[in-house]
Amino acid sequence: MKLILMLQESKKKLTADQLAETFGVSRRTIFRDLRALSEVNVPVTWDEFSGYGVMSGYRIPPLMFTSKELATILVGLNFVKSQVDKELVDDAKGVEIKIRNVLPGDLKKYMNSLDNRTVIDPFMHFGSEKKKGGSWYEISSAISKNKKIEFSYNSKYTEEKTNRVVEPYLLVFYKDHWNMIGYSEKREDFRNFVLDRITNLKILDQNFDPDREFDVEDLIFRSESTSQIIIVDIEEDAFKRFKANLPAKILNSTEINPKLFRVKLKFENLAYINEWLLQFGKKVKVISPNELIGKRKLILNQMLDNI
Repeated sequence: MKLILMLQESKKKLTADQLAETFGVSRRTIFRDLRALSEVNVPVTWDEFSGYGVMSGYRIPPLMFTSKELATILVGLNFVKSQVDKELVDDAKGVEIKIRNVLPGDLKKYMNSLDNRTVIDPFMHFGSEKKKGGSWYEISSAISKNKKIEFSYNSKYTEEKTNRVVEPYLLVFYKDHWNMIGYSEKREDFRNFVLDRITNLKILDQNFDPDREFDVEDLIFRSESTSQIIIVDIEEDAFKRFKANLPAKILNSTEINPKLFRVKLKFENLAYINEWLLQFGKKVKVISPNELIGKRKLILNQMLDNI
């Protein structure tokens, strides 16, 4: 690793004697290691007057991976490739190709074997149509440089298109879409924006100081003033899945008995949470508010009418 980095960073060629002295090894060891680099397709060059270097313009990967690290990377890439964001999928495939091209034969064989036998989220991987996920890369650049952004935004509820100037703070990827949380100059508060509703995005030449007090978890699960307290009872065998996928922050939970939990949360869109709760069937009972209980009865009756 040190030899690779030294050849990559040096502005001039280095002789075998210089390398041997630097690492405190013999010339023979240096020759052996240089040969090993050539065998993994690192274009080592040699000149009888100036010594060893690498081909001009060639970028050597700064890391070599163990098999466990490689397996971890592969799982991560497969997770990204299973998502519905087409740009993410394409970028993950590009990263995978670059890694394959610089791996030695045994690790390349190991990676191929894992790739053919490791499937992450098969329903998303095989059954979901890929779509454009929005300008997440441009927004991430603005976040890293503390630059304000300007864009047109199509409201989900009113279909109204408005112009926004926002200080971007967070990018959040849910199962099928990107969101950006930022400070809206129009609303003078933090707001959440779905990326596929953003058009005409521009990074402005205006810096902002990200000194507003915020907590990442609070920003993601923040409750609007119109949010309501929701209380539900959920059976023990569904509780773990409920907590893992709940699109809100649990305020508190109490064990009523070993088989039943009472959960308190806060959520704004009762129509959405009502449909979300249906996946748990009779394992969930809505305790309050009455408005949500009414919506639950209504949607169940509509489902019965469709039978």
